[in-house]
Amino acid sequence: MSVEVRVATDEDVPAIVGMVYELAEFEKALEECHLTEEQLRAVLFAPAPAVFCHVACTGGETVGMALWFRTYSTWEGVHGIYLEDLYVRPAARGTGAGKALVAKLAQICVESGYPRLEWAVLDWNPARGFYDALGARHKSDWLPYRLTGDALAATARAATS
Repeated sequence: MSVEVRVATDEDVPAIVGMVYELAEFEKALEECHLTEEQLRAVLFAPAPAVFCHVACTGGETVGMALWFRTYSTWEGVHGIYLEDLYVRPAARGTGAGKALVAKLAQICVESGYPRLEWAVLDWNPARGFYDALGARHKSDWLPYRLTGDALAATARAATS
């Protein structure tokens, strides 16, 4: 069965939100996921969107999604793409949907002059083999950091003191 990759539409929003929750469950963080259809519609279809999404479809069914945004490299002086979420429903894995989604983002990078397509993956995720097969390389010299919750609030209070 062939895979079609296209820009997400409003009609895709329920399926995309469902896949975000499926991904959160897979990543053992379902309780941290709070995305609503209204929130996703607001960012994807804003007059000047900062978040974008492509979906993979087979047989008219949405089976995968790539949610992404532009980054900017001060060193290179150009944008890149950060892939926030890549997800293919289990029944569609092995159909080429994931590869087609990544290939579409790579195409956008090349056509736009963006030298980077980046993402993060959990160290235990078996998809690492898929990424390695694409030629992607794990960056071991940069460690991800994140401020959330109480630490974020405390840091913000320091700015107003």
